Amino acid sequence: MGRVQGKIALITGGARGLGEATGRTMANEGATVILTDMLDEEGEAVAAAINADGGTAEYIHQDVTDEALWDDITSGIVERHGRLDVVVNNAGVVLDATVEDTTLDGWRFCNSVNSEAVFLGTRAAIKVMKDQDPQGGSIVNISSVAGLIGIENLAAYNASKGAVRLFTKSAALHVAKSGYNIRVNSVHPSYTWTPMVQHLGDNTGDRDAFFDALGEVHPLGRPGVPMDVAWGVLYLASDESTWVTGSELVIDGGLSAG
Repeated sequence: MGRVQGKIALITGGARGLGEATGRTMANEGATVILTDMLDEEGEAVAAAINADGGTAEYIHQDVTDEALWDDITSGIVERHGRLDVVVNNAGVVLDATVEDTTLDGWRFCNSVNSEAVFLGTRAAIKVMKDQDPQGGSIVNISSVAGLIGIENLAAYNASKGAVRLFTKSAALHVAKSGYNIRVNSVHPSYTWTPMVQHLGDNTGDRDAFFDALGEVHPLGRPGVPMDVAWGVLYLASDESTWVTGSELVIDGGLSAG
């Protein structure tokens, strides 16, 4: 207990899936958690459950592609809590389409949520973290194994998550060389059994068969579960990783090793 005791953490896409698991885990380890999402009913329920379990959480409605809203949310957190220690840019969408089947609107939407919003969140986090006392913080950007390897039916998703990987390195170098005491890292999960991946299964027409197929392609014999990823995010958010920046934490059941 207490691995992020006293830290103030903002987690986008916090209403379900990886964001929910990360929020619950960080709250259990002592952080005050601010969850944002557009799924208001689900987000409010997660925050209420965390508080009922003895943690501290709140929920805020957020469209992560809204540039102006980022400054409002981060400055509001600082006003209420005194600082912002951790930002997890987790909100994301998937577009199940090959390059031939991808529309320009679909491409732009996928990249606006998965890539542009990570830029907006990272920039907003740096703005407040570099000026607080004591200075510093940890930014964790959720990419994907699809940011490392190509997947034929995820053209726009591949592009968006690959962008997160290299953008994270650029931001990490900038803040390190600026002396801001801010760390920026990316996390690369493989297929994790969340509503997003279940949606991909539904597209195949047989969710159960898709689950079994995922188990077969991962060397460890199963798809991931949200806690597999949440533990990795916790490490990067905590002071256990104070010499880790610009890195890629791959949590993929061995998929990318072959």
